[in-house]
Amino acid sequence: MLKNIPFVDLKLQHQPLKTELKKAVQAVLEKGDFILGQAVEEFESSFAKACGVEHAIGVGCGTDAIELGLQACGVGVGDEVILPANTFIATLIGVIHVGATPVLVDCHPETALIDLEAAQKAVTKKTKAILPVHLYGQMVAPSELKDFAQTNNLIIFEDAAQAHLARREGYRAGSIGIAAAFSFYPSKNLGCFGDGGIVITNNSEVANKMRTLRNYGSPKKYEHVEAGTNSRLDTIQAAILNVKLPYLEDWNRDRNQAAQKYDTLLSPMKEKGIIPIQNFSDSGHIYHLYVIRVTDKAPINQDTLKEKLTSAGISVGIHYPIPCHLQPAYQNLGYKQGDFPNSEILSQQILSLPMYPVISEDQINQVAEVITQIINK
Repeated sequence: MLKNIPFVDLKLQHQPLKTELKKAVQAVLEKGDFILGQAVEEFESSFAKACGVEHAIGVGCGTDAIELGLQACGVGVGDEVILPANTFIATLIGVIHVGATPVLVDCHPETALIDLEAAQKAVTKKTKAILPVHLYGQMVAPSELKDFAQTNNLIIFEDAAQAHLARREGYRAGSIGIAAAFSFYPSKNLGCFGDGGIVITNNSEVANKMRTLRNYGSPKKYEHVEAGTNSRLDTIQAAILNVKLPYLEDWNRDRNQAAQKYDTLLSPMKEKGIIPIQNFSDSGHIYHLYVIRVTDKAPINQDTLKEKLTSAGISVGIHYPIPCHLQPAYQNLGYKQGDFPNSEILSQQILSLPMYPVISEDQINQVAEVITQIINK
């Protein structure tokens, strides 16, 4: 008998950590240092070390991490920032909020990652930064990215919101450019119990400015030297992340192994138009999401497969159904249908399957079997 399969199962993942999590939260309650407390400093230090960088500065959410991180790197009004059209809207919002001009470019259809050849054509005299998105848990190729930035004299600011401890070419996500932004939204590979984010960097000046910007632009109480804001990682959330961080490498490995099982089971479906997003990072891909493409060769389309899987009790998602340039709120940017064909086609093809560290082999088998039955039928 078929059993319902959730898209993400945080309850099952957290069950073994329940005692540790309760102790961590209780320690904060007893200490009472709810804002920029000891657990925040401990987590910032541990996360920076895990990512292979010198500094980490916790903020209120991933969107703030992009905005404040860009601001700390000197990006602002009059600057252009290149970013992919195929990303979550927070990437775009961060650029707009810092006062810079977002310049969208297309993605590769096989990986869904930013197309650096398209990015090259978008460079102008006003371009100051490129904002690559390590989408679905796979990094943009570091060597190509660094060559691109060096050739065009641009800074690299990474959106690593889906790439906690991802690896490629010997680099960790967040260690390629001047700085990087992460999100700790609950469903991320490393998630807290609410909103949270962080900026990591090897640049001491950027780090110091970040600490000031997140705290009302104040390096010390009642002295405000920057036009900052209030965006600080809560101490309770940091305590939760401290408990979970030591397990992250194992969780990422489990996700990668689950993806390999999906790949094997779904490989016969390639000739029928069901094609997984390609992995060029081997074990370095941490599979925040496992995404397949329902191409034109498939006997049914994305919507129909989604509907049939949902009816069978299998929860799926689409990341993302509307590219940034077609979002109603941002039509003032001047983009139109057809500007980024790969992103537009992908939005009509992609389907994210259940993926989390404790997903069982039986569950993966069931998902693959149901997809196979639907396609063959």
